[in-house]
Amino acid sequence: KFFGCANLQFHQLSRWLVSDGAACEEVGYGGPRLAWLHVVCDSKDGNKSFYTVQEEKIEQAERSVLISCPAKTNEKKFLSYLSRHGDINKCFFYESYGTYAVVEFSNKESLTSLHEGTAIPSINHEATVPFKSRLLSLRNAGPVDMSNGQSAPPCQPQTTIHINELIQRLSKEASIDQQISSLTETYQLTEENVCLRFLVCSLLKDIAAAYFPECTIRPFGSSVNGFGKLGCDLDMFLDLDGISGRNLKRPKAGLSLEYQTKRSASERAGTQSILSVIGECVDQFGPGCVGVQKILQARCPLVRFAHQPSGFQCDLTANNRVAMKSSELLYLYGGLDRRVRCLVFSVRCWARAHSITSSIPGAWISNFSLTVMVLFFLQRRTIPILPTLDHLKELAGPLDKSVIEGNDCTFVSDFTKIRLQDNTETLEQLLQEFFEFYGTFAFNRMSINIRKGREQNKPEMSPLHIQNPFEPALNVSKNVNGTQLERFVALCRESAWMLQQREFNVPHSGSATGNNAPWGLAALLMPSVSQVAGVKGRKKRKREPASERIKGLLESLKNSEVKS
Repeated sequence: KFFGCANLQFHQLSRWLVSDGAACEEVGYGGPRLAWLHVVCDSKDGNKSFYTVQEEKIEQAERSVLISCPAKTNEKKFLSYLSRHGDINKCFFYESYGTYAVVEFSNKESLTSLHEGTAIPSINHEATVPFKSRLLSLRNAGPVDMSNGQSAPPCQPQTTIHINELIQRLSKEASIDQQISSLTETYQLTEENVCLRFLVCSLLKDIAAAYFPECTIRPFGSSVNGFGKLGCDLDMFLDLDGISGRNLKRPKAGLSLEYQTKRSASERAGTQSILSVIGECVDQFGPGCVGVQKILQARCPLVRFAHQPSGFQCDLTANNRVAMKSSELLYLYGGLDRRVRCLVFSVRCWARAHSITSSIPGAWISNFSLTVMVLFFLQRRTIPILPTLDHLKELAGPLDKSVIEGNDCTFVSDFTKIRLQDNTETLEQLLQEFFEFYGTFAFNRMSINIRKGREQNKPEMSPLHIQNPFEPALNVSKNVNGTQLERFVALCRESAWMLQQREFNVPHSGSATGNNAPWGLAALLMPSVSQVAGVKGRKKRKREPASERIKGLLESLKNSEVKS
């Protein structure tokens, strides 16, 4: 009954449908400016579709505020004060340039009440910009003691633990499977951290809404694809496709109205203009936004800045639809089998520990490339753990149809339509065989393609060729040079060899100090692995005999135990 309303806003329809027990998805179809509404039910196993989660988180963020608090704020008094404005669904504290609280109210009317009782600060010898954001500061001007002699409220972690602490933690586990699971639990984004990411997007949307009231700012990439690590950057894009009136049918006869609009020479030029203006507003009016850079000549124009209250490094793009489909695909793969996320987190951590990946742009393998390599490996098992992208396309229904800039990005979004084969391999087996698989892979001749799920002849001479799942002409690893690929292969071979040796794949007894010596996955994260593999620095060292390698690694483990 709703689909007859051509100019109905998506978020309004979403609320109506969710209240009836269904979920609402927005699926690009036929071109960059056309959006269809796709109604799906959550799957029976509890896995919600990607866009269902997106809309729920966006709606929660719109009912939330971010408040800077004194270090020893009494949580009970704090919540009692805020509850005057309405019921509170959720509240948590974290630290970033001070103590902050994320407070989610039950309804948006509470925010109106809160704003009415919030003052604009007056600062001597300075002028304030009277932009009323949902980033607030808690002040205590009276005799009320907000701390009441209590310690600071518990704060949620926002960054990962140091690699040395992680190695010690993993060394105490009883099996490599438990080590891999523990690493994933330690590194993955928490529910609170995800909520904070959506809230930062919502705060930015409040600024952009001055020009585009119906726009949405959505997180994409690691923040939402299920493979994000605590402390990862926040990638987001300004979504203008949902603005009403784009696809309004004109009457064949009679009068009608249309908006007068500015014209741009191309969509790219329009995107650059929009981001330039939004970037200037963020710089001038966005509280807590510092170091704003407008990088408009990049292949994908963006605005980069640091959001100090959250501690996130942020990249804002516009209408980056292919990136959102990639995020949805990774979310789908990660939700099909728990081993997928566990293996990706372990391989990524291993790669970062040995500088195979880096936060600095360059010739290193990217996290996205490494993730695609894990997915491809899982497709290539004797009993495949993951289906190919082509198979996911075959399972798609009419409402899953998605064509973006001429590229077919169609795949099924409903988890219940996907039937997996019965593969019972353990995480330990998969980790070892991942290293063996890529330690012997014919990178000089073959390309990695998760759409087909099989190796293909390389169409170009790049050292590493990984076909972009949705833009087949692109190589997502084109930046990787031969030296970095050789380092990756050498480390894979050394790690596979280590996992075959009893000295490294069984727990070591505790030392006199009570610390456990690194073993299993923990041993693979030790710096000595790079040295023994002959991949530290640019010069490739001659491979030592097995007995010498064992002796060197055991000596390294002993030294580490003494130091700890």
